[in-house]
Amino acid sequence: MKKLTTLTLGAAAIAMAASFGFAGTASAEYPEKPISYIIPFGPGGESDITARFQQPFFKNLFGQDAVISYKPGGGGAVAWAQLNGMKGDGYTMMGTNLPHIVVKPLQKDVGFKTDDLVNVYMFHYTPDGIVVKDDSPFKSIQDVIDYAKANPGKLIFSGSGKGSANHIAQVRFDKLAGIKTTYVAFKGTGASVTALLGGQVTAQWGYSTVPAKYQKTRMLAVAMEKRHPKYPDVPTFKELGFDLVSGAYRGLAVPSSTPEDIRKKLAGLIDKINMDAAFQKQMIDNGFALINVPYGPKMDAFMAAAKKEYEAAARTAGVIK
Repeated sequence: MKKLTTLTLGAAAIAMAASFGFAGTASAEYPEKPISYIIPFGPGGESDITARFQQPFFKNLFGQDAVISYKPGGGGAVAWAQLNGMKGDGYTMMGTNLPHIVVKPLQKDVGFKTDDLVNVYMFHYTPDGIVVKDDSPFKSIQDVIDYAKANPGKLIFSGSGKGSANHIAQVRFDKLAGIKTTYVAFKGTGASVTALLGGQVTAQWGYSTVPAKYQKTRMLAVAMEKRHPKYPDVPTFKELGFDLVSGAYRGLAVPSSTPEDIRKKLAGLIDKINMDAAFQKQMIDNGFALINVPYGPKMDAFMAAAKKEYEAAARTAGVIK
């Protein structure tokens, strides 16, 4: 996703002070009590994992706990539909995910619209990638393409859900490579990997976190602008000639009643965590990719690009009409 990943760790840092516009003394006064951190899914997923990585930094850097809770249902829609009814005092925040918050309201009435959500920070993404078993005969993306062209529709990919980042990446890559493959949606990355390891599918449209977590898997290419530092030998799709930069993006939103100054202060907290060297190492070691998209004009531009791109891709995938 070229437009969405131009706001990289280094680029966003340059203008961060001006973007937030609050003094050190003001930020020292906030937070004054624990912050409720709501995950719109069940425990154990990547939203939960990254929240757990962030959690100790709230205490270490700001002297207050981030109290994690879960509100699963509807692939995140149940929680997102309730967010704006919660108290907007700066002590309630909720995880958000792309493409979910764009695609779901386009499919049906889920109780919220994309623009209803006040995203204060996008802090990372899990890049898409084609993953195979260690003993797979596919050693490169060209092997995948050659097989798919010789056997239209017979190359079966597992992926994390219908209309997910994985699904959209599969549709986009098929078009870019001029091939036809079959995508089978599973309930989550774990189930998708299980299908791969169990031989139910030929390969997986997974994430860069999969080889970091699951043994006997390897990634053939990753959908990033530059190679992932954890996988220096894995090429990007772009360097192979395919303009594919994509993944599942995660951030934080607050109730719409949250005052402007508090939105900026909370964004400042997340930024400090994202800039922490220990946090960065933990994220990268686990296969995640960091981005910095703060509240304000940068977030507005980021979301405008996301809405345009995901809606078009979802229509191509047949997820929305």
